Amino acid sequence: MEDQIIEQGKFRFFEKGEGDVLLLLHGLMGALSNFSHIIDHFSSKYHVVVPMLPIMELPLKELSMNALVSHVQDFVKEKGFSGVHLLGNSLGGHIALLYVLNSPETVASITLTGSSGLFESAMGSSFPKRQNYEFVKKKVEETFYDPAIATKEIVDGVFDLANDRNKALRTVITAKSAIRHNLADKLHEIKIPALLIWGKQDKVTPSFVGEEFHKLIGDSRLVLIDKCGHAPMMEVPEEFNTALKSFLDEIG
Repeated sequence: MEDQIIEQGKFRFFEKGEGDVLLLLHGLMGALSNFSHIIDHFSSKYHVVVPMLPIMELPLKELSMNALVSHVQDFVKEKGFSGVHLLGNSLGGHIALLYVLNSPETVASITLTGSSGLFESAMGSSFPKRQNYEFVKKKVEETFYDPAIATKEIVDGVFDLANDRNKALRTVITAKSAIRHNLADKLHEIKIPALLIWGKQDKVTPSFVGEEFHKLIGDSRLVLIDKCGHAPMMEVPEEFNTALKSFLDEIG
């Protein structure tokens, strides 16, 4: 799937299907593969689009949440999208929220899963220790309820990031920028339909975070999934896709 990423000007993205736009935003250490089950399930009815966030490409002095949101805004404008169904996991959910607050006229709905924006514990109190594979493996496994979800490919990706000084610095800068953008006092401004899908065993953005989003976003629905961690679309794809389909059908 990675080899199907399109490069167009400053944008790198994946797209499949036709219909209303379902735009997926990945997390800080996320990848296109995180959304494979959503793409497979929804591309028969929706135009599923995944813009790759330029966390590793933006000039360091420009790297911030605002810059990432602007990138998504420019992408949506470049593609001429409207009535977008926006979905974000982890940091991607945070960017989706900021996008909606800035450009509500282009969005039909928002779905958040394990989103930052209120509280997140990230990788704990420190960034993964460089050159310590077992430490990184343990931290990645803790992201999921079932540690088997943390495949060698996923762990290797995080390990590579932790041991690349430039990538690690960019990750820390982005994470700190996210922490500075707490949205508790702004979520009441979101008026579009919202779906919140949370794992009950999420250790990064615990289930109480999903409950707090539900309280603060007026037109929202909360789905809590047992035996599930920070990435429900990867861990319990059938339950996730059923909840998302019901929501999209409901709002029509």
